[in-house]
Amino acid sequence: MPMTSTDTNPRTPAARLAAIRARIATAAKDAGRRAEDVVLVAVSKTFEEDAILPLLDAGQRVFGENRVQEAARKWPPLRERYGDIELHLIGPLQTNKLADALELFDVFHTLDREKLAEALVKARDKGTVLPRLFVQINTGEEPQKAGIAPGAADDFLRRCRDEWALDIEGLMCIPPTEEEPALHFALLEKIARRNGLVKLSMGMSGDFETAVRLGATHVRVGSALFGTRD
Repeated sequence: MPMTSTDTNPRTPAARLAAIRARIATAAKDAGRRAEDVVLVAVSKTFEEDAILPLLDAGQRVFGENRVQEAARKWPPLRERYGDIELHLIGPLQTNKLADALELFDVFHTLDREKLAEALVKARDKGTVLPRLFVQINTGEEPQKAGIAPGAADDFLRRCRDEWALDIEGLMCIPPTEEEPALHFALLEKIARRNGLVKLSMGMSGDFETAVRLGATHVRVGSALFGTRD
C-alpha cells in the first residue's frame, strides 16, 4: 500500500493513513495473508473536501459514503481532479435513489432485500452496467438494522445467482455494538465460504484488525482516519 507522503506527524491525515495501513499489514501478516489483499475503504461520510483532499494527496483512492445525495454533491468535482477514485456505497439504499447511485458508485455493499435486487435487474435490462455487489447480512438479526438474516442468506444468494443472474462479489456485515465482533466476522466468513464467495466487507475503526485476521478483504475505516464526527 504505497504512500506518496513522508509526513510522520501523528496528527496529520497522511500519518493517520500510514498508521492504519501499517496496522492492516501487521494483522494480515499475523493471519498469513498479504496486506495488498485487504482494501482500505476510507469512510468519508459527513466530511467535506478539506478533510478528504489530504488523504487523496497521500495516495488513498477508495472511499465509502452512506448517502447518495451527499456523495452526489461531493464526489463529481473530486473525480475530475483525481480520475482513479473508487467510490463505495456502504449505507442503505432506497430504490428511488437507485438511478443516482448507479451513476456515482463503483461498488454497493448493501444489497439487502428482494426489492432492491429486482430493481437492479430492471436497470441492467435497460442497459445499465451494474456496480460490483456485496450482500449485507444482518448477523445479529437486529430489527432496526438492514440486511438478510443469516438463516435466509443461502436462499437469497441462490436467488441472486439463479433467478436474478446477479454477480455477487461478497458479503458485508455490521456487528451489534454490544457484542464481540469476532463472532459475527466468523459467521460472515462461514456463510461466504459455503456459498463460494471470497470477498468480505467487515471491520470498522474499532475492530478492523480483528476483521483482517478473520478474512476481511475490505475494511471500512472512518473515525480513525478523519477524526470524530460532529
